Amino acid sequence: MKIFRYKEDILPVALIASLSALDLLMYLTAESLTALIGWFLIVLTFKSCICAWNHHHQHVHTFHATPLNRALELLYALHTGITTNAWVLHHNLGHHLNYLDQSKDESGWKRRDGEVMGVAEYTTVIAITGYLRALKVGFRHPKFLRSFLTAGLLVTLLVSILVYLRPLQGFFVYLLPMITGYVITCWHTYYHHAGLDTDDHHLASYNIMHKWYNRLTGNLGYHTAHHMKQGLHWSKLPDYHRQIEGKIPSHLYREPCIPFKWFPG
Repeated sequence: MKIFRYKEDILPVALIASLSALDLLMYLTAESLTALIGWFLIVLTFKSCICAWNHHHQHVHTFHATPLNRALELLYALHTGITTNAWVLHHNLGHHLNYLDQSKDESGWKRRDGEVMGVAEYTTVIAITGYLRALKVGFRHPKFLRSFLTAGLLVTLLVSILVYLRPLQGFFVYLLPMITGYVITCWHTYYHHAGLDTDDHHLASYNIMHKWYNRLTGNLGYHTAHHMKQGLHWSKLPDYHRQIEGKIPSHLYREPCIPFKWFPG
């Protein structure tokens, strides 16, 4: 019986599970503040990339079996601060349906006066309101809301226990990366759509063709293709992009953010 729905997910899941195991090892064995801060800084870029894989998983589940998907979502939450169905509610059933209408978009980049927010303002607003907006969408989708609330309580309880038992280790290995990953995710989404005021899906997203950016984020740079077919597995996005790239103007291609811009493209 097949465990993975797509074989392309095997390597990313293996790497993420390995990082989870290393986190647990650091939590159980590291004693010095220097080692804990060093670990946090070393893995920060990799955990930021995991936010993209969490996003992909909540669009297209990785496993056939629900218990395995829930276990993977727990690992994702401990890296990124984004729990089961948080992406589904805020992003899939919110942003994807409303991103052309800034009066409704759960990741809206316009102020009420119609001006474009700056990146710091946007990041702050989305980070503060993200879970509240997911909850609001959830009231219209109780099937997803139940899992969202249950997982949220479970993750909160688990992280609280980890921090209580080993405060420094729990903070630097789990709590701080979760907060940082969540805020970085909010910051990064600004560069997907901000300033693109249009009712044409082909003109509403920025795209990044940088090789390493797409390898490390699961083709997140093919963002127009993703919005055109949000249920398409991440491995299929380059092929679909080639079908529609003639309708995407050149000004909607941009370089990746730091640190990806430092990698060979």
